[in-house]
Amino acid sequence: MDVRVPRYPPLPWVLVLIGFTAVIAQIVLMRELVVVFRGNEISFGVTLACWLLWTAVGSGVLGRLVGRVREPRHSVALLQTILVVAFPSTILAVRAAGIVFGTTPGEILGPGPMFLGSFVALSVFCVVSGALFAAGSRLHADTRGSSASEATSSVYLFEAIGSGLGGVLAALVLIPHLTSIDIALVLSALNLVSAVVVSTRFPASRKTAAAIAALGACLVVAVPFGGRALESVSLRYLWRGFDLVESRNSVYGNIAVVATGDTESIYENGVVVTTIPDPAAAEEAVHFALLQHPSPRRLLLVGGGIGGALAEALKHPSLEHVDYVELDPEILRLGAERFADTWLPVASDPRVDIHQIDGRLFVQRAPHLYYDAIIINLPDPQTAQLNRFYTADFFKTVRFRLLPNGVFSFHVTGAENYVSDELAEFLRCVNKTLRSVFRGVKVIPGSAIHFIASIEPGILVGDADDLIEELHSRGIDTKYVSEHYIPFRMMPDRVDDLLAQIEPTSQTPLNLDAAPIAYYFNSVLWSTRFHESYRRLLYRVGSFRFLHVIIAVALALAAAVAVSVWRFRGVRRLRAAAGGSVAAMGMTMIGLQVLLLLAFQALYGFVYHQLAILIAAFMVGMALGSRLAIRRYLRDDEPVAVRRGVRALLVLQIVAAVFPPLLVVLAFVSSLFDHPMGVITIVNVVFPALALLSGGLGGYQFPLASRIYFGRTTHSGSRADTGRGAGLGAVYAIDLAGACVGAVLVSAYFIPVFGFIFTATLMSVVNVAPAVVLASSLRAAQG
Repeated sequence: MDVRVPRYPPLPWVLVLIGFTAVIAQIVLMRELVVVFRGNEISFGVTLACWLLWTAVGSGVLGRLVGRVREPRHSVALLQTILVVAFPSTILAVRAAGIVFGTTPGEILGPGPMFLGSFVALSVFCVVSGALFAAGSRLHADTRGSSASEATSSVYLFEAIGSGLGGVLAALVLIPHLTSIDIALVLSALNLVSAVVVSTRFPASRKTAAAIAALGACLVVAVPFGGRALESVSLRYLWRGFDLVESRNSVYGNIAVVATGDTESIYENGVVVTTIPDPAAAEEAVHFALLQHPSPRRLLLVGGGIGGALAEALKHPSLEHVDYVELDPEILRLGAERFADTWLPVASDPRVDIHQIDGRLFVQRAPHLYYDAIIINLPDPQTAQLNRFYTADFFKTVRFRLLPNGVFSFHVTGAENYVSDELAEFLRCVNKTLRSVFRGVKVIPGSAIHFIASIEPGILVGDADDLIEELHSRGIDTKYVSEHYIPFRMMPDRVDDLLAQIEPTSQTPLNLDAAPIAYYFNSVLWSTRFHESYRRLLYRVGSFRFLHVIIAVALALAAAVAVSVWRFRGVRRLRAAAGGSVAAMGMTMIGLQVLLLLAFQALYGFVYHQLAILIAAFMVGMALGSRLAIRRYLRDDEPVAVRRGVRALLVLQIVAAVFPPLLVVLAFVSSLFDHPMGVITIVNVVFPALALLSGGLGGYQFPLASRIYFGRTTHSGSRADTGRGAGLGAVYAIDLAGACVGAVLVSAYFIPVFGFIFTATLMSVVNVAPAVVLASSLRAAQG
């Protein structure tokens, strides 16, 4: 007997909105968490892992409950209504995290509070978002009469489309022009209207349609007023105890100006960029280096100019030209608006050219510019973006831009008296990396340790009296870098003691673009501020050799394969193979995304400009891959579909094992083309193409694995089959669980400790295991 299946006209748009909401919320909430956690790589891994974990719980656990509801329309409407409140509430909870843990703005949270804060704050939104996948799959199955595998594959496709649209819209329109609260309220309004539409039977009456339109109009009017009120309240939570002068968003993050007494500090993503006035830091940043050169004429200064470093540099009478590089244009606008008296005279000096570009990219793209001094005035290498300025690869580029007697300088965190083991390990890495490129290196001890380098030895001045003589001969008026201060900083015993402690050993690694170990050492140093157990954990896992790690991973996977082959037969082995394949691909997908983003950051440094394009390309690839797999495999009869699907999944798993190293090689080889047109092509074509292929790999796999996992389970749409929809979110939950593990390991451990190539190799090994189980399942697929 034929079963009449009800049609539901707005279903595709409802499903697209699920992905649209999730990806925009993820971008907004990750940016908010960056401000609270100061944006180090461990915080990214922890928060992303919590996001994926709770979404997996929502899809796998809560999804089973909503799958049993008799009317799936009501489940979707209820979950969307919860999101209306959950999204803005989550932003408020994140901003209030400091109150719960008793920290002040700018104070870093420990790993424990960081995990707990993310885990609690993201719980409600992510669980509901994950459950929407299962509820949407059930709604699709009921209204379209599709099987379980067809329903989950279709929802996966629509979610990918929504995610792609949301990623582009968030980066290009929403974030530059709206506050986080405004964005949350706009999405809440869309979900509220969708919930009303979903709960309405079609075709709707004119009165119902008019009521829905009136609701939408009211929300459009109410959002701006409600947004301003909530933004004001929530910012008071975030910056409690401080006088918040201004808060604005840029393409690189949140910028806040905070007043404390007679000074104002600029925070970007919760980290102090500069404090105005801070004459001590400004003087030290430039004078130690410039006094080492007998007559500096051309200077490249990267960062810190608004804080006074540029003004101090211009005190040297021999300077004829200064290139000042500042990545974020909002910092320059703040300087012109809030610090006009001190900044505008400096910025308008005819000797100064200001460049709004990444500092490293500027050095690489300036083929005819050579300098007497290059000064990097940036924070420590605590992130992948900052670490790019402390690698041997960058030092080589700097060396090429220096004139024969030129000097290069930067500073990192130090200590006035005692250098801890963790700090010494970090400084050894930096010292060895610098000495691998420059033959002449001097260090100046202090709370900020200044490294000054020259191409050849014998150029740098090692005596405090010589620096004081240069200071007097140039007639430079200083308060801190003075005849009273320089001898103390450069006491011979103090310098020798520091050099002895930071002397590299044979085991000290180099900090490279392809192996950014320095920011892992910085993470170990950061961990010492909280608890001894954190330090021991990070130090221990960082001491593991790659060979030992890969052997341990291979043995664990071999044991899992042996158990799967021994314990499971027939359909159960097929389900185990499909589940393992989805988990491995989930880890691979998030790993490829992180590899691609960090590789782009390491090579070009403006990933935030390209983030929308890369994420959009990734999501479009998922949508195209999913659509192609649905058309090719899900329309066959059950035995044929499963047999062809297992073979295709086996081939796809082999491709997944080969693709990560290939992606890394292509990314780094392409960077060798430094011609401007070549760079434009690589940035706008090669990297988006790699993102498209990466997304397509996972998008193509999910429908295949879903069909095999659910096997002959169908969903006719009848009420008698309600219980069969209870597990519709299971495959999605497995996918997210694999991604959760990958998010932490790849971003916070594998890449900084082992580098890109070794991380890609580990990802390849992970994909071999499900390929073996799939190969052993070919006979079961024949039945």
